[in-house]
Amino acid sequence: MNAVNLSESRQGELWRRLEGVNDPELDEPVTDMGFIERAEIAADGRVDVGFRLPTYWCSPNFAFLMLDDVRNALDALSWSPAYRLTLHDHMFAEEVNSGIAEGRSFAEIFAGLAENTDLEDLREKFRLKAFKRRQEAVILDLKKLGIADSEIVRVTFSVFDAIIAGSDEARKRKARYRQALLQRWPDLRAQDTAIVDYDGERIAAAGLSAHLADLRSVRINMEFNGALCRGLKQTRYKEMEMVDGEPTLVDFILDRVPASGERAQSSSN
Repeated sequence: MNAVNLSESRQGELWRRLEGVNDPELDEPVTDMGFIERAEIAADGRVDVGFRLPTYWCSPNFAFLMLDDVRNALDALSWSPAYRLTLHDHMFAEEVNSGIAEGRSFAEIFAGLAENTDLEDLREKFRLKAFKRRQEAVILDLKKLGIADSEIVRVTFSVFDAIIAGSDEARKRKARYRQALLQRWPDLRAQDTAIVDYDGERIAAAGLSAHLADLRSVRINMEFNGALCRGLKQTRYKEMEMVDGEPTLVDFILDRVPASGERAQSSSN
């Protein structure tokens, strides 16, 4: 592989790794949120990533969770480069940047500044919300395929894998829910039920509508926070970025937020 092809290959891998890092509160890629200010590879393979958030006072634990995941993504790069990861324009940028560079944990960085420095409970809370948001999207997609509620609640993992999703967006939603399932239950078997609550309990067909209402409330809350973050970032950095199909603050004010599947379909028209 020549130098040009090698550079392009590495740049592609870098962005794929970064695209796999989500804002934990919103369950949206940090690349889509515009949090990656730059991601550059020097001639010697070193990587320089700049990271920024919507406000100067964004919660330091949220910031650390994302930066820690970015750090893990950079550690996973195939050519094992040296790298510099820098948080910009944040009230705790100095503490976080030095801590990340030294490989320290959140507790080690903020031991004298925060009472609760154990982030596992927070991570679990965000995993629950992400699971629910992804599951709602998949259930709505299954209903669009004409699958009855009585069948949806009985779909096994192997059948779920075999279902052919319609659009590219539907395939992405299916893959993201599959990822959430395996994160929750790594030993999931082919015959296990794929559509269950977060405790692994099966959902009755008669209760699916009520279950969907709960999932929808979680999604609406996450989408509102996402719209707020984008609005704050656009105002702060004088940018006008939009993610196709994502609701804005105006949509929430006018109460015109569609369901996940409807939003994706309208954005592809």
